[in-house]
Amino acid sequence: MQSKKTVGADRKASPAVEGQAQYGRLVRIGELAAKAGLTAKAIRFYEHAGVLPEPERQPSGYRDYDDSALARLRFVKAAQAAGLTLAEIRQVIAVRDLSGPPCRHVTDLLDTHAADLDRRIAELSALREEVRRLRDRANGLDPDHCDDMAVCHVIPAELPAAGLEPG
Repeated sequence: MQSKKTVGADRKASPAVEGQAQYGRLVRIGELAAKAGLTAKAIRFYEHAGVLPEPERQPSGYRDYDDSALARLRFVKAAQAAGLTLAEIRQVIAVRDLSGPPCRHVTDLLDTHAADLDRRIAELSALREEVRRLRDRANGLDPDHCDDMAVCHVIPAELPAAGLEPG
């Protein structure tokens, strides 16, 4: 009978996902989590979300991960940091698995995200200007002369609410 240490050290990778390179020493979820800077719960979440394939399991039920799982998790974290959603990351992975390098698809996603960011930045800049205008307006108002019907005359009721205009 082998000890746990020997079993862990002697485990070798076997193909867990068809078409995916498998190599190196297998690790359990806790070690993978530590290497990836994640929690075991996050790794299980990524499996459930479809961005990390479910690994082979030992007869005891323990998950065995190879180096490709760490590479995938690092990609997922980097893609999320770049603004991609899990759904978009699943698409990128699917393109990779079915067609090869997904660089064109990723570039298109990044272009879309950059355009969305430009739009949001413009909206936030306009909102900042409106907030500054209202703050400047407040300097010239006397709180004792606030209309009884108004909640606060610094923000007039006729001011269009941001994002609430009829579409």
